[in-house]
Amino acid sequence: MSAGITAVRGMNDILPGESERWEALEDVLRAWLRGYGYRNIRTPILEQTALFRRAIGETTDIVEKEMYSFVDDLNGERLTMRPEATASTVRAAIEHSLLYPGPQRLYYFGQMFRHERPQKGRYRQFHQVGAEAMGFAGPDIDAEQMLMCQRLWDDLGLSGISLHINSLGSLPERVTHREALVAYLRDNEAYLDEDSRRRMHANPLRVLDSKNPDLQGLIAGAPRLLDYLGDDSLKHFDGVQTILKDAGIAYVINPRLVRGLDYYNLTVFEWVTDKLGAQGTVCGGGRYDGLMEQLGGKPAPACGWAMGIERLLALMAKEGQATDAAGPDVYLVNQGELASRSAFRVAEDLRAAGFEVVQHCGGGSFKSQMKKADASGAWLAVILGDDEVAAGEATLKPLREEKAQQRVKIAAIADAVGSHLFQEDEA
Repeated sequence: MSAGITAVRGMNDILPGESERWEALEDVLRAWLRGYGYRNIRTPILEQTALFRRAIGETTDIVEKEMYSFVDDLNGERLTMRPEATASTVRAAIEHSLLYPGPQRLYYFGQMFRHERPQKGRYRQFHQVGAEAMGFAGPDIDAEQMLMCQRLWDDLGLSGISLHINSLGSLPERVTHREALVAYLRDNEAYLDEDSRRRMHANPLRVLDSKNPDLQGLIAGAPRLLDYLGDDSLKHFDGVQTILKDAGIAYVINPRLVRGLDYYNLTVFEWVTDKLGAQGTVCGGGRYDGLMEQLGGKPAPACGWAMGIERLLALMAKEGQATDAAGPDVYLVNQGELASRSAFRVAEDLRAAGFEVVQHCGGGSFKSQMKKADASGAWLAVILGDDEVAAGEATLKPLREEKAQQRVKIAAIADAVGSHLFQEDEA
């Protein structure tokens, strides 16, 4: 449409046919998360801008360049469409005292918004599933969150996703490392690009995350934060690795892995693949023990991760694991005045018995209705004509196999449909 209103650039419609694949994946994800004791939380898309500035960090790319923020004309509040959900989840946990009874495992689904340059695998509105474990201090929860991701890759039949881990230590350790890193970058300032020069003093750790190929040699020679960790941080990191080794999970220690948000400490991790081009991170997360206190709550340790639904679906498609959209159990064909009136009752009786039913509406010839029945993906067509209804019967026609159709009593139609579908399941 050239003259009409279209979707905002980088914000995509998810249409029927595609949306069923989203729903199928979401069902798998919910069951998987519940299997690890996580419970659903739903937070608003709009939050006060101050929440993300305080949580994510004033000098991060997200806050500096990517947030959708505006002033509410009605009351003058400065609001932001959430660019991520950890800050919102922590805000909700503080506001509603969720940790008062004890530690909590929480998960979320939802849209996030970042004003980035749209490209394949990176959109301005994107969808994430994430998990936050709050109130757990030991390395066991860090490792469990990595183990659960491996379980998901196995359940989805995905391969070639590797685990990268690092430790950012404690705040005093990061301060000491920062001083050494800034001195190193200052000595090599002539070789830095404009973005890295800007970050050198405001957020030097982010220089280590630069994707500029010309800087990789310089970055490789920079002081490593791992070399500045004290005994407690090293013990925590060793504890994570011990559990991963015991579980047989392969991993790579990546000393340049820093993540893009200021609230992380100690363990950080990413699951990455080379099958999605530049957008290789499938899941990322880590520990953020100071964020609860930073946002005004009582101090509490926490660890979490998020993964992009779009990237996960793209990876499934790449691996040939995309879930086909399922059709209904029954398409109800009806022709004739008496049949069209009876069709509603028959359809509702089948739905009451637990079957998914599409009832044909809008009239049309028997031939055209049967074409629509076949195109719907339904397993069976239940056919009602005036003659059948007058006899108290319906015709049941298999659509996905070469079997003869049969006449059954309308009163027994649910049992007949169930017998046919259950036989298919057993086969």
